[in-house]
Amino acid sequence: MTTELKTFAVDVIYALPEQQKIITVMVEPGCTFIEAVKQSDMCRFFPEIDLSTVKLGVFSRQVKHDEVLQPGQRVEIYRPLIADPKDVRRKRAEKAKDEGRINKITGAKLS
Repeated sequence: MTTELKTFAVDVIYALPEQQKIITVMVEPGCTFIEAVKQSDMCRFFPEIDLSTVKLGVFSRQVKHDEVLQPGQRVEIYRPLIADPKDVRRKRAEKAKDEGRINKITGAKLS
């Protein structure tokens, strides 16, 4: 007796700051992450998604486009960063120095 799984449901998720979209698709065993995204037709709702360069993940872990989906996983489509977090932090620290909120030598907060 074989208990081979025929198809299984996978959620494909894309979120913007003001909206999100979750599309559930039925996929065959052996389906890759990028195939599930194509099957979901998410690009119809968000044309800015470039399937050739988009970053994908599962539960906050980045995956390769050709990685095979497993039952219980979901496909997360990641947006590109608009600013480098290190640069933002550096600029915030420089501004605090200029405003006199931190010590210019040690970087410690002033009381």
